[in-house]
Amino acid sequence: MLTNILLLLVNAAGGFLTLMLLARFYMQWQRISFRNQIGQFVVTTTDWLVRPLRRFVPGVFGLDMASLLPAWVVQVLMVAIELSLHGAVFSGNVGAVLVGLWGVGLIELMRMIVYLVIAVVLGSAVLSWFGPQAPLAPLLHALAAPFLRPFRRIVPSIANVDLSPLVLLLVLQIVLMVLGGVRNNFAPLLFGA
Repeated sequence: MLTNILLLLVNAAGGFLTLMLLARFYMQWQRISFRNQIGQFVVTTTDWLVRPLRRFVPGVFGLDMASLLPAWVVQVLMVAIELSLHGAVFSGNVGAVLVGLWGVGLIELMRMIVYLVIAVVLGSAVLSWFGPQAPLAPLLHALAAPFLRPFRRIVPSIANVDLSPLVLLLVLQIVLMVLGGVRNNFAPLLFGA
């Protein structure tokens, strides 16, 4: 039971930090202003890590790698901690174990990105129906727009109801299933096989 409690705390803290780093990365990538409540929260919770890393980790093609790389490292550490708490013994080929950990960490990072997009799209859709004048509505609409745009070209509105969020959420669920399958392919590497 103590292991489960510790695992819950590690997952909560690591997941929160990862989501904040990914939100910062995404908002900078989309050039969305941080001068709002969510933006200020994201900056405040990640500045302690991102600001010092910017001295050593340059941006690539305008992407803030000082936000993305630590999110990946957090996921790798979470995978290692979770496996260790469950009694996994990392033996055999050290290179294979490291590749496995980094690979599963990357898959977990991608899953977190998908979960972030799902949250943004759901928030945007709900606010468009029930709170279009809410202060956060423009921010969520701007965050969701790049993902919804391709689907809006394909999926027609029916009686002025935009069905593109539903189609996007379905596609994101499929992506999560695929990522789960890919994650299982790294399992042999984690144990040095």
